[in-house]
Amino acid sequence: MKITGARILLETLKREGVTDIFGYPGGKVIPIYNELFDFKGINHIMNRHEQGSSHAADGYARTTNKTGVCLSTSGPGATNLVTGIMTAHMDSVPLLAITGQVACNEIGTDGFQESDIMAITMPITKHSYLVRDINQLAGIIKEALYITKNGRPGPVLIDFPVDIQMQEIDFEDFEKQYSNSHFHMENKKDTSKLEEVIEIINSCERPLILAGGGSKHSKEELKDFAEKINSPIAFTLMGIGSLNHELSLGMLGMHGSIVANKAVSQADVLIAIGMRFDDRVTCNVKTFAPQAKIIHIDIDNVEINKIKQCTHIVGDCKDILQTITPLVNRDYSVWNEEIFALKNSTKFSYTPTDSIKPQEAIDVISKLLPEAYVVTDVGQHQMWTAQFYNLHHTICTSGGGGTMGFGLPASIGVQIGNPNSQVVAILGDGGFQMTSQELMTISQYKLPIKIIIIDNSYLGMVRQWQELFFDKRYSSVSLEQNPDFVALGKSYNIKSIKIENPKNLEKILKENLFTDEPVLIDIKVTKEENTYPMVPAKGNISEMIIGG
Repeated sequence: MKITGARILLETLKREGVTDIFGYPGGKVIPIYNELFDFKGINHIMNRHEQGSSHAADGYARTTNKTGVCLSTSGPGATNLVTGIMTAHMDSVPLLAITGQVACNEIGTDGFQESDIMAITMPITKHSYLVRDINQLAGIIKEALYITKNGRPGPVLIDFPVDIQMQEIDFEDFEKQYSNSHFHMENKKDTSKLEEVIEIINSCERPLILAGGGSKHSKEELKDFAEKINSPIAFTLMGIGSLNHELSLGMLGMHGSIVANKAVSQADVLIAIGMRFDDRVTCNVKTFAPQAKIIHIDIDNVEINKIKQCTHIVGDCKDILQTITPLVNRDYSVWNEEIFALKNSTKFSYTPTDSIKPQEAIDVISKLLPEAYVVTDVGQHQMWTAQFYNLHHTICTSGGGGTMGFGLPASIGVQIGNPNSQVVAILGDGGFQMTSQELMTISQYKLPIKIIIIDNSYLGMVRQWQELFFDKRYSSVSLEQNPDFVALGKSYNIKSIKIENPKNLEKILKENLFTDEPVLIDIKVTKEENTYPMVPAKGNISEMIIGG
């Protein structure tokens, strides 16, 4: 019995535990789609744009702890994946991108729909493969999946020429190839500073834990560690929701909570776990945590001392926290009293008006859907969600990349990966329009996603910066010519409604958030509402613009 390269791809993915693929067909992947036609065990979700496929695979990966897989044809199909690959790379998301390619003997001839996707994506992938030998294919696929999750997670690309897809080998040869492919990469681990770390923690008086995206799969370990040393915890955007706890101070950084930003400025030890000192967290890096000895725990030694000098431990957060927790034991009651008194007096708030405040909309949705998976796009609504949504899962959002258009397709991946869970996509009216064609995917597969558009008729975050720092010169930020989002949603056979009156907000949301169908809700909010607190770019994190 013979097996084609295209069939080897599907068979190997299935054996490695892949159950869902997000993709869009094209000329150089027709053999793969031919095999998908009657292949059992892998569910293919057809997006309406390759960028949507990459973001959907990303959202799937973020919320399932599996590798997300996306598939596109060559040339423009492959380059349309680039934004999604970059987004996954910036946030350390395990993603496998499979792209079709022209036949091997045509590579380099500038043939129809040919692009050197390996060169294009080299800076934003952990590794890339160009398949030239069908006898190596199964091993390449297994290794690629392994690399996406081993060590610091991230994207890997397989460029798959169409002639190799159609080539055949004996099924027995494939079996041998699959069985004989084994991979093991030794993660670099450095615990040489362990004793010093323990001494610092046990002798300090004002500790602060700062948890990033790398801590989200170590929830119990993080909880045990924080409780053992009775330390307040602040979070990066990527870490929010990894631990919903009374010790939490919320998000830290440019739009972080007052208490978190003040705490990091007063702490005498900062225990940074699974984060990379991004500029949206540190703001002015020179004045960030000025009184603190910094302990950095991270799986990637490249991040150690890259931004801030620290005492470090390199390794998986879960393992390191399990090692450290029994060895530390302190009581910081005085520090806690000060910090939590400040927390209680500086909570995020808003003043209701005759129009719907965006914070109010998110606050109400949080109370109605406390257990939902929350997906956002990028902009003001993203920050308000981080501030006002009481998250029980890690927020699914584009952090490092800041990719507008991420939210809607990512919510598709989240819902496919978590079919029995509530998924709410909170989007801005600007980002929504970048990938709004994915409404068709949601409609086709009857995904019960609740799509919330925080509609202020502006590119809100850019407008805010123009207001505060460029004398209100509102250049190219008005979205007054927005389409009728309700009519747009209905055109895709999705129930769609508009809310404009704050008096009806909670009632209408209650009527529409608890259904088994997709719903689009266009919430018209105060147009020129700003996101506060705010630390100006490169400003000192303790010197926040509070509002007004």
